[in-house]
Amino acid sequence: MNANTHLATSRPPLYLLALLGRDIQGSLSPQLYELEARRQGLRCSYQLLDFTQRGWGAEALPDVLRSLETLGFTGCNVTHPFKQQIIPYLDQLSPQASAIGAVNTVLFRHGQRIGHNTDCPGFISHFRRHLADVNIERVLQVGAGGAGSASAYGLLEYGVKHLALYDRDTARSEALYQQLLLHFGPERISITDNPQQALADSSGLVQATPIGMSGHPGVPINLDWLTPHHWVADVIYVPRETELVLRAREKGCRAIGGDGMVVFQAAQAFELYTGLPPDREHMLEIFQQVCVSNA
Repeated sequence: MNANTHLATSRPPLYLLALLGRDIQGSLSPQLYELEARRQGLRCSYQLLDFTQRGWGAEALPDVLRSLETLGFTGCNVTHPFKQQIIPYLDQLSPQASAIGAVNTVLFRHGQRIGHNTDCPGFISHFRRHLADVNIERVLQVGAGGAGSASAYGLLEYGVKHLALYDRDTARSEALYQQLLLHFGPERISITDNPQQALADSSGLVQATPIGMSGHPGVPINLDWLTPHHWVADVIYVPRETELVLRAREKGCRAIGGDGMVVFQAAQAFELYTGLPPDREHMLEIFQQVCVSNA
C-alpha cells in the first residue's frame, strides 16, 4: 500500500447531509451536526437547500433527492412544508413514520430511500424534560401538518387523555384525525372548529403551525384566550422564543419553545446517519452557544 492509499483509507468517512425546506436560512442544523461529528472524530458537511431562496417548488423534490443520491449524500432532513409531500418519493418508511404519516429524516441506503420520523421522540423528550408534571387530561393542538402529525402522535402515545385538533385547513385536520384513528380510539381525538372553547376546556396548548417562525410572523390564536392555568408548547425554534411563548409567559403560563425538540430529533437522526450514539447534552450546549453568538 502506498502512502496516498494509506492516507485515503485511514481518514474517517465523510457524511454529506442536507436540509430541505422553505425559509430555513436561520436553521442551526449545520452547527448541530458538524460540531457533534467533529467531537466524535468524524467528518460532516451539512448544507441548507432553501426552496424559497432557490425558487424551487415542491415538484423539484424528486430531482433534488436524485441529485443528493448521485452526489453520495448519506441522507437529508426534511422540514416545513415537505414532511408529508416527500413521502411519495421514498421507497420505505420506518414503522413510526408510517404511523405518523410524516417524515423528517431520509436515509439513502443500498439504492433505497428510507423515511424516518425523529420529530415525535424529539418532541416528547423535550416535553418530558420541561413539562413532565403538567396536567395532560385535555390538550388543544393548533396545526395539523408534518410537525403537528408528530407532536399529536407523541402526545397520545405519551398519555394525553383527549387531544382536540384545529387547523385553518379543515382538510388537513381531517386527514390527521383519520391517521390517528388508526392507532388511538375516537374517544381520545376530536376536530374542533371552535379553538377558543377547546382551549377553555383544555389545560395545555401545542402550537404546531409555521406561524411565529422566520418568514411567518404573528401568533396562531387570540392571546386573550390564554389563562395562567394553561401550559404552552411551541414546536418552533427559530426564533428560540416566539411571540406566543413570550406572551404566554407574561400571562403566567408555563411555556416552552421548540429548541429541545430540534436538538433531540437531530440527535436521533445523527445516530441513524452515523450508527453512533451522540452526546445529547453536548448538542444542547452547541445549540445554546450558537443561539447566544447569533443574538
